[in-house]
Amino acid sequence: MTRQCGAALLTAMLTVALVATLASAALWQQWRQVEIEIAERGRSQTSWMMTGALDWTRLILREDAISAQGAAADHLGEPWALPVQESKLSTFLSQDQQWREGDAEVFLSGQINDAQSRMNVMNLLQDGQISAPALARFAALFQRLGLPLDELQTLSQQLQASLKASRVNQTSTSPGANSPGPAALLPQQTAQLVWLGLSPSTLAALQAHITLLPEATPVNLNTASAEVLSAVLPGLDLASARQAVTQRQRGHWASLSAAQEALGPSGRLLDDKQHSVQ
Repeated sequence: MTRQCGAALLTAMLTVALVATLASAALWQQWRQVEIEIAERGRSQTSWMMTGALDWTRLILREDAISAQGAAADHLGEPWALPVQESKLSTFLSQDQQWREGDAEVFLSGQINDAQSRMNVMNLLQDGQISAPALARFAALFQRLGLPLDELQTLSQQLQASLKASRVNQTSTSPGANSPGPAALLPQQTAQLVWLGLSPSTLAALQAHITLLPEATPVNLNTASAEVLSAVLPGLDLASARQAVTQRQRGHWASLSAAQEALGPSGRLLDDKQHSVQ
């Protein structure tokens, strides 16, 4: 009889390969479960951090409302306007949760901004029509920033069409022959204004000076930038607006009459529908 050594060796090799495969699969499953657990823990911790940040914001604004008690002005000298500097969260851990070498360093910072310190894009429309005075103010802002005015025309027209289509869709119950043509969706954030014809470069230049609120709002003269001040006040050049901002840092304007006196001849054009100190 011949000896079958080759078959035994092949069987042993197959057994080793099978065991290695099963072991690697088990190891991969264990690694996957650990990674899922780490990701879930990170997501949960991030959620708690954001909840804490929002609670801090609500507390600051609530205290501001209580302390103001009907004050007629909101300005950058109030507690809500002070930014939270970058803080290492490990310094706030309790004694039994000390930061250990290898743990991820997590920092938290933030700031509350006044949305009415910026020009509201919805001011371009009044009763569903393009407002000529608001269009002139936005044109002044575009000129201050060196941006193409044709994009402003496209923005106002597309915004009007989107608002009209949105209102029709809210009132109509079924499609019919009088349904409006295709129109861009009504944006909810300034980043979505590219839907209405703004180029990414133009939007990046406007980002710090415009906002998108659900209804028309006045500009808060106490928190507006020099570019916004010069745009919303005809006759106020950028240099004069910067001087007004410097003067405002020494003392905010408690009323529109105080702002009117500080702004000189351009202050006579203040309108309580377009300008405010709150």
